Amino acid sequence: MAYPDDLLSQNEHVVVHSHPHFKMLIVPTFFLIVTIGVGIWLTVLDNGVKAPWHMVAQIAIAVVAVVLIVWLFIAPFLRWRTTHFIVTTDRLIAREGVIKRTGIDIPMSRINSVQFEHGLTDRIFGCGTLIIESASDEPLRFDDIPKVEHVHTIIYRQVNDNPYDDFDAGQQYPQQPGEPGQTQQYPPQGPPPPQRPPSRRGRR
Repeated sequence: MAYPDDLLSQNEHVVVHSHPHFKMLIVPTFFLIVTIGVGIWLTVLDNGVKAPWHMVAQIAIAVVAVVLIVWLFIAPFLRWRTTHFIVTTDRLIAREGVIKRTGIDIPMSRINSVQFEHGLTDRIFGCGTLIIESASDEPLRFDDIPKVEHVHTIIYRQVNDNPYDDFDAGQQYPQQPGEPGQTQQYPPQGPPPPQRPPSRRGRR
């Protein structure tokens, strides 16, 4: 079963599933291009070195280049690829990490408010930060969410998906007779009880 379908319960459906915005990979991609360029330049300069130092220099350049590419590009790429932000009909799911995996699930019923914020750069890329306030925890921030305003609207609608959300909060919803917690008042049955004559005690 494909991820995240294996996380879902019965009758639960995915509404939004996204990774962080690709701007998270701009700096790692820059380092990848610079590392490859410097490695090629050093290899060209190494052609004038006499054997056996020529081979030693090439091996050293290759080893350093591989280490830098793994550290500066592959690791951030895997971190981006394994970070998931999921909104379902029942909850909000966040997963991240490659070796050390962390995650959090927030039921829609526990979300008190959802906010978003994005600066000029985020608006250019079409992303932003979501701030989720739950019933008992500190606000959670989710950075680099693509189409953050659209996701904000979807979460708001899921949280407020209540058939009675247009009613006044203080209004009592009509209940049917026999429902738990309700006392149904019925009119008195049968003839009224006989009236007792007033007492004459104390009259002279």
